[in-house]
Amino acid sequence: MINFANIEKYKENNRIEAKKAVGGFPRSLWETYSAFANTLGGIILLGVEEYSDKSFHVAKLPDPVMLVTEFWNTVNNTSKVSANILSDKDVTVEDVDGKKIVAIRVPRAQRSDKPVYIDGNPFLGSYRRGGEGDYKCTKEEVQAMMRDAEVKTQDMALLENMGLDVFNYDSVKRYRTRMKSCRPGHAWEELEDAEFLYKLGAVDKSSDGEIHPTAAGLLMFGRDSEIVKEFPAYFLDYQEQLDPNARWTDRIISSSGDWSGNVYDFYFRVCNMITRDIKAPLKPESDCIDDTPVQKALREALANCLINADYYGGQGITIIKKKDVITLSNPGSFRIDVETAKSGGVSDPRNSALVKMFNLIDIGKRTGSGIPGIFSVWKKQGWAAPVISESFEPDKITLTLPIGTDGNKRATAKTVAYKQAIISYLTENISAKSTEISDLIGLKRTRVKEILDEMVNEDIISVECIGKSKIYKLKA
Repeated sequence: MINFANIEKYKENNRIEAKKAVGGFPRSLWETYSAFANTLGGIILLGVEEYSDKSFHVAKLPDPVMLVTEFWNTVNNTSKVSANILSDKDVTVEDVDGKKIVAIRVPRAQRSDKPVYIDGNPFLGSYRRGGEGDYKCTKEEVQAMMRDAEVKTQDMALLENMGLDVFNYDSVKRYRTRMKSCRPGHAWEELEDAEFLYKLGAVDKSSDGEIHPTAAGLLMFGRDSEIVKEFPAYFLDYQEQLDPNARWTDRIISSSGDWSGNVYDFYFRVCNMITRDIKAPLKPESDCIDDTPVQKALREALANCLINADYYGGQGITIIKKKDVITLSNPGSFRIDVETAKSGGVSDPRNSALVKMFNLIDIGKRTGSGIPGIFSVWKKQGWAAPVISESFEPDKITLTLPIGTDGNKRATAKTVAYKQAIISYLTENISAKSTEISDLIGLKRTRVKEILDEMVNEDIISVECIGKSKIYKLKA
């Protein structure tokens, strides 16, 4: 992450923290340790001073080895730090211009270790990284990390305060019809609805023998009015924005009241709309006109969005289709490293019961190959690569799928490249004005502002108004 020979070129940001530490071990280090572990990881530098112009300069540590020893003693003290997620190679003493500094590389914590907190209380001692500073996690953020740390996924919960009247049985009927066509002669085909839902994991028995819906069953087959009783922020929103003069040209929302509003029916309503009118040069893989690789990838992306959402989170699911791009956003943070998700082979869904329900009607994959498959299809099309972004406060994952054509493919690819350049610049520089970014990527300010506005809307960067100037910062 850092070239120590050019340390003066770096500044504090969402992945780098400098502490002078010449007077001894800094207590604030543990807040940063927690923050990096609970966000994206980062590096803490002891013996490095940040000047007023935000540049780094090496101070003279009196005893770097003592600092390393004190660090290991404390990080292994569970009354001070909830989890030691480091190995020996993560803490080193580095020589910079003849002076010694200590580098502590904090990885992103595994979900089973989160929240990483200090002083024995997760609700008072959990931190995250935002921009160049640490902030104390809200109760909701801590609860979200705790939910993800559980072995049983959140959709397996039994809702003992609800009965079977929460279901929309027309949705159940449609599901069973589709499953019969996908898996003819299945052993559950002749079961009554109640027994079928039990086998499916949509209902379960409580300790007193009564049958109640599970969270997955409620989400998949419930009525919107009942779903929001368990998931207050539940909201499914699909927007088509194909006319620049209209806010949207078509829209589907779960709360409209003219349909069930559940996850199952939303998938099929949106599936038909999100895949239509997509001009893909690759030929269909079967006689079905909609069975092109792009259509398959879009259906996979839609399923991933619904399966991996944190429905207990503080916001809903938003899917927006424009002429040249489709974005899918769902509440929740990544349960595995983003690069691991792109590579495939590892699957850790947030809602494993929903995964099972979708798999039985041949939707979604359980092998961790969904995201790599989407990237592969886009590459074969010659379109700009998809972009996965993760933002916090609140937790959200966004998948951006550029829909390229021969006319705009090059422009779309360039825009993605410009965004990557801006991300890299804001990683090394806490903030920047549009004029600085204009000089960086060599575009006129009007075009730069358009790109910056897109990145703000995508939750990649934030903007602050200071006087007449706008300052842009990378979100954690």
